[in-house]
Amino acid sequence: MQPEIIDFGLSRYKDIRESQKSYQKKVIESKTSDTSGPLPEYLMIGEHYPVYTLGFHGDAGNILVSEEFLDKKGCEVIRIERGGDITYHGPGQVILYPIIDLQTHGLGVKQYVSILEETIIQVLEEYGVKGERIEGATGVWIGKATNDERKICAIGIKVSRGVTTHGLALNVNTELSYFSYINPCGFKEKGVTSLSMELGGQISIEEVKKKIIDKFLTLLPYREAK
Repeated sequence: MQPEIIDFGLSRYKDIRESQKSYQKKVIESKTSDTSGPLPEYLMIGEHYPVYTLGFHGDAGNILVSEEFLDKKGCEVIRIERGGDITYHGPGQVILYPIIDLQTHGLGVKQYVSILEETIIQVLEEYGVKGERIEGATGVWIGKATNDERKICAIGIKVSRGVTTHGLALNVNTELSYFSYINPCGFKEKGVTSLSMELGGQISIEEVKKKIIDKFLTLLPYREAK
């Protein structure tokens, strides 16, 4: 059974964070119950109002401006439980939060992260953009091994009792100036880009959302029932 798709449109980060926890709880409770049958799983997709999220091991020193400055920009800073450092979420950026059971799909954490990266690499390929992995730098990058390495997709996950939350953030039509107020993902010498920046024009968010869901579901393996 494929995950239920939940399009949350343009929403506040805190609201969707609570929704993720609620859906994760449903999956975990289903895993630990005596009932048979497939587990409920969910793919949450949409955009956020401006917010910076800082992973639990993230360095607050990677925020380069004052709290007062960010307040004037209408941008929150929230420390959260995922891995990774600081990143920005905002309108024009497509977010995918899979709430899935890794055991159901026969996946380890590294394999799962690789599937998230490959999802975006394949989506970018459909737009004629070459996305790549960089060793030691989770996510999807453009301009690998050049003086202009730039990140287009951030990835950060949390796994509790085998069930995932958080996920990926692909810059589509994102206002990139917000990244200048931080060291994105802790990197000081690498740039950030968007699909619209690479292609020189605005891209349909709805089209990108559909492509991400289609690619992710195609790449997601299922264990054969015994």
